[in-house]
Amino acid sequence: TWFRYLPIIAIFMVTVVGFFTVGDYLNFDTLRDNHKVLIGFRDENFRITVIGFMTIYILIVGFSLPGATLATITGGFLFGTPWGVLINVTGATLGAVMIFLAVRMGFGEKLKARMDASEGKIRSIKNGIDENEWSMLFFLRLVPAVPFFVANLIPALLGVSLLRFVVSTFLGIIPGSFVFTSVGAGLGLVFARGETPDLEIIFEPHILLPILGLCILSLLPVLLKAMTGKKELLK
Repeated sequence: TWFRYLPIIAIFMVTVVGFFTVGDYLNFDTLRDNHKVLIGFRDENFRITVIGFMTIYILIVGFSLPGATLATITGGFLFGTPWGVLINVTGATLGAVMIFLAVRMGFGEKLKARMDASEGKIRSIKNGIDENEWSMLFFLRLVPAVPFFVANLIPALLGVSLLRFVVSTFLGIIPGSFVFTSVGAGLGLVFARGETPDLEIIFEPHILLPILGLCILSLLPVLLKAMTGKKELLK
């Protein structure tokens, strides 16, 4: 049984080591100082740059290393908004799958079996989650306040299927990824002016309100189901 904990132990160890080592290099100063070198390498080796960047992104997300936001912005800087969004979302999704499978193997399957075998309140909660999985998954991805790492853990612990996790992750992170990738696409001008990009842009009303609207839309099936159930009880 201890074998199933090996992936999550490995991720935890790499995360701790990376937090104290890699974090000092994954910052805007490093990107600013090397942006011309990166652009030159990309122009000469586009495919290698795409593969290398995506691999780094997968490792950052999969091992929960610091720098995911910077990686998203870098994707926009290197590949522009359309291609940058596609590459960023694909890398983030694959990294999320990596930690999802590790957590589910270590804890999720056992926890799911216990919840399925339980009765009373716990069973009711599990049934509610199963009935509204899509809404819950998209809500976790769309709300900016929910850390990406947490949104990977919760579905793994609740026994969500891999297919639903992949689909909801890929589609759910597109809005936020589009915002930060767009910031990265204009990073050349920011560096030319000697400025630092404004990462608080996602909380601007014209950006935050549409994302919150998507959050409400993701919960609409749950609200409709609750209202329908309430009407039946009143009858």
